[in-house]
Amino acid sequence: MSLESLSFPALGTTCHVFGLDCGAAPLANAAAWVGTLQLRLTRFDADSELSHLNSSAGPWVPVSSDLEALLREALRAHRVSGGLVHAGILNVLLAAGYTRTFRLGPTPSTLETAEFQGLPPLPEILEVSLGRARLRPGFGIDLGGIAKGWMADRLAEQIGENCLANLGGDLFARGGGPDGKGWPVGFGGTTVLLRDQGAATSGTRGRSWGDGLHHLIDPRTGRPSESNLAEVSVVAASAADAEVFAKTALLLGRASAGFFLEHSSPGWWLSS
Repeated sequence: MSLESLSFPALGTTCHVFGLDCGAAPLANAAAWVGTLQLRLTRFDADSELSHLNSSAGPWVPVSSDLEALLREALRAHRVSGGLVHAGILNVLLAAGYTRTFRLGPTPSTLETAEFQGLPPLPEILEVSLGRARLRPGFGIDLGGIAKGWMADRLAEQIGENCLANLGGDLFARGGGPDGKGWPVGFGGTTVLLRDQGAATSGTRGRSWGDGLHHLIDPRTGRPSESNLAEVSVVAASAADAEVFAKTALLLGRASAGFFLEHSSPGWWLSS
């Protein structure tokens, strides 16, 4: 049995892919696919497909099948989370100072003078049809963690029957892993064995700056979350679900997170 692995920078983080008896080519193809899709979906490049959609708010705009699928996933995430996972937060992120890739650092925040309140429901901002999408003027889309979870699920399908795709903490483990008992994954000092499951961590510690500013926006207030949870990790049926459930639980806070996860993701979860 041969274990192949590959690490590569993408999506503002370090990605890792592993495969058993799959050869090196599927892993290299996976890294190339992530790199190509990243260029099309980033909001930090004015020439990307997502930036074109954001700058063309109002009329219907042609979109690729990948962007269409991700926009539909964003609408699903909004529905499943009761509106808390909201892709229409771009203007709030920009006002908070998250205007460029995080490694370059934030720019000055204008949140104090901004007139943001709670955001409208995502279906009032974003419409998606076959091969096209339309944005309400005055709003923009940031796919963020939604894209990472969705891509991790797709990667595991591409690599092989026994593999793990980890895109900066959003991951999917397929098959029984090296010893058939599941792929070992560590969360906060705890190791769990995953088989045909996804996992994700949502938190405010990693991308924070200034005085209480971070990238996790609460759409109910139009401001960075003030949750009493700093990090939540969830295991679910897919990486996409795990990402949605973890972010929702964090935004709900300690009093309600457990109730939500017990009814949405009865698997393992950890909060701090």
